Amino acid sequence: MKTQSITIDLPSDILLSLNETEAELKKNIKVSLAIQLYQKEKLSIGKAAQVAGLSKFNFETLLSENNIPISNLDFIDIVNDSAKLK
Repeated sequence: MKTQSITIDLPSDILLSLNETEAELKKNIKVSLAIQLYQKEKLSIGKAAQVAGLSKFNFETLLSENNIPISNLDFIDIVNDSAKLK
C-alpha cells in the first residue's frame, strides 16, 4: 500500500502534557481521524481501518467498544434486504 505523509505542527510541550510518546500520539491521532471520517461517512469501514492501522475486525471491535455502529443501514434498508432474501 502506497502511503503519503502529512505533517502537523503541535506545541512543543504537547507530548509532556499528554504523557505520551510520539508514537503513541501518532497512533491515537490516526485512530481518532479514522473514527471521525467513518462516522461522517467519508470512508468505508475498511478504508477507515487502514487509516487507523488496524485490521477491519479490530477496527470494528474498537467501534463497538465505543458504542459506534458498525453498520450505516437504517430500518428501511434492513426490511428491503430481508425482502430480497425471501
